[in-house]
Amino acid sequence: MARHIIARTSDIPPGGRKIVKIEGREVGVFNLDGTFYALKNVCPHQGARVCLGKVSGTTLPSPVHEFQYGLNGRILRCPWHGWEYDITNGRSIFDPEVRVVTYPVSVEDDQIVVSIP
Repeated sequence: MARHIIARTSDIPPGGRKIVKIEGREVGVFNLDGTFYALKNVCPHQGARVCLGKVSGTTLPSPVHEFQYGLNGRILRCPWHGWEYDITNGRSIFDPEVRVVTYPVSVEDDQIVVSIP
């Protein structure tokens, strides 16, 4: 597995993301409360650059005119057709068999390292 240093931890603040090119593929690296996740920047639906999408949460049952969110800040919505994925594991919200490719991430000496098989 090839390991790639892509940034320092301070380069991607909590709630932030950075899109990098590794071995000819785009990878989105997200910081969720100090934990980093890497996803291939390709939506399995029709190939959109999914990592450019909005990060939000899911809506939970709540009173009329109120919105309560679950998984807040963990859900990535594809900018083309709105398909939603959990950043922490790449699984879609609507079908866990549909997923964005994920890559292992580690932090070593304040550097973010993404491993590509």
